[in-house]
Amino acid sequence: MTLEQLAADYALVERAILYLAANRSRQPSLVEVAVEVGLSPFHFQRVFRRWAGISPKRFLQFLTKEHAKALLAQSKDLLDVAYEAGLSSPGRLHDLFVTCEAVTPGEFKSRGEGLSIVYGYHPTPFGECLLGLTTRGICWLSFVVGGDRGRSLTALRHCWERAGICLDESATQPLVERIFGAWEGAGAPLPLLLRGTNFQIKVWEALLRIPGGCVASYHDVARWIGAPAAARAVGRAVGGNPIAYIIPCHRVIRRVGAFGQYRWGEPRKLAMLGWEAARRELGSEPVRCL
Repeated sequence: MTLEQLAADYALVERAILYLAANRSRQPSLVEVAVEVGLSPFHFQRVFRRWAGISPKRFLQFLTKEHAKALLAQSKDLLDVAYEAGLSSPGRLHDLFVTCEAVTPGEFKSRGEGLSIVYGYHPTPFGECLLGLTTRGICWLSFVVGGDRGRSLTALRHCWERAGICLDESATQPLVERIFGAWEGAGAPLPLLLRGTNFQIKVWEALLRIPGGCVASYHDVARWIGAPAAARAVGRAVGGNPIAYIIPCHRVIRRVGAFGQYRWGEPRKLAMLGWEAARRELGSEPVRCL
């Protein structure tokens, strides 16, 4: 299935997720949700399965507080072992083969002065994205909320306000295919260029070690980076993540099992977590990027 088709399906799936999330306590029927999104039950089931790989009913089960708490407990043991084993060096991080470079303190202060960024808008399984790219790596990935491309571009310009920024979708398209498509075959690591404080970068690098199908709490992340009392500060750093999905801030939830807010909309966070849970159940990786 193409990214264009997945993006088109996501528009409908997001409406369904909003309704399912708002009514999860009473477990609405397939017919009820189909009516809400304006489709027949048969057509709705077909579209949802095409996008998620599982039924709407099974997807809803992944979005319950009880499931989130159980997943958090399972993930904690797995991730603690990984951290204790010293999996902190660059390499095969979560689902993507990613390497990170942070800007220097001088570059941080300059807010991108002298840097050239090309950007493009592209379809993804979670709606349209805006990707920003430099010669040193991906510096931005956000989702277009409510069809407002201008707002997304303004946020990119604000982060890198002194950089030269121009549209070049031919340059960004291959990377979007790698990130969200079923990439086959060997390839170079996917480089990221991070602009943030030392604390933010420590948090973002910690998030890169949370694999698909797992979640962590803000307190877990704070503990991993050696600042166990800084869960609130970790939350702010997670919320300021400039490279969505690749740096998987959507995999951080609250200790009580609540999914929490998301910079690009709570339905999109639920969609990502449900998508990854479905692929874990089906025995395939959320992303195959080598």
